[in-house]
Amino acid sequence: MSLCCCSAGSRRLLLPGLFLGQHHQLRRSLVHLRAASTAAAASSSTASLSPAQQRQVSLYVDALLDWNQRMNLTAVTDEAEVMTRHVADSLAVLSPLERAYTSRGGDVAGISLIDVGSGAGLPGLILAVARPSWKFTLLESMRKRCTFLEHAVEVMELSNVDVVCDRAENVGQSDDFREAFDVAAARAVAELKVLAEYCLPLVRVGGLFVAAKGHDPHEEIRSAKAAVRTLGASMLDLCNVESVGPHGQRTAVVYLKERTTPKKYPRHPGNPELPL
Repeated sequence: MSLCCCSAGSRRLLLPGLFLGQHHQLRRSLVHLRAASTAAAASSSTASLSPAQQRQVSLYVDALLDWNQRMNLTAVTDEAEVMTRHVADSLAVLSPLERAYTSRGGDVAGISLIDVGSGAGLPGLILAVARPSWKFTLLESMRKRCTFLEHAVEVMELSNVDVVCDRAENVGQSDDFREAFDVAAARAVAELKVLAEYCLPLVRVGGLFVAAKGHDPHEEIRSAKAAVRTLGASMLDLCNVESVGPHGQRTAVVYLKERTTPKKYPRHPGNPELPL
């Protein structure tokens, strides 16, 4: 007596079903593997921080995910992914920044840094946790995001951070901020030639402009070369950082401010989109 309870025809239908089940099982295994590797990377990203600093980062992540349900702060909604794509990516600019700063004879103690187009506070808030002796200014033009930044600063108990709600074009022409910072940093998605006009007028002569970029910024660098020169700077370094984004290895582009920026820059709102 046969133990098979199905016909030849039904067996032909069963085999693809078996393969489909195996495919789904493999897919689930890969998802779990990716999640485990993401969690491990998230943990290692803050390994250099003290327990108190790690708690500050955790408070930031909680606040970000909470407020993100009510307003558009980030497209990332998973805690582990926030740690890798935002926290780790922000911390990754520290090494090239400090290396470039000390190579020019600068003392990294007490650096003043302005985070231009801070958005959800990246990289500024994370760097403020990692370097409590530095002074940070978060520059953001949208009032709702500034409200979040002020809330995050309070929740994280950061005493080294100020929030300025204004456009970079206006702040760059203000005597209170123009050429007043040791470093300007930007993680925004704008092109380098636009970021340069926003950032370099805020940097003192001898200071740095650091732009966090994707895996291949060479075309942007070439396109921005004339604008950067006009604004009084030159490229000091292009380096890979210890962060990998959705499209591959992340980079940092570092510029040295060599001369005073001509007074006409930054131009009125909207004009940096035009070539210098």
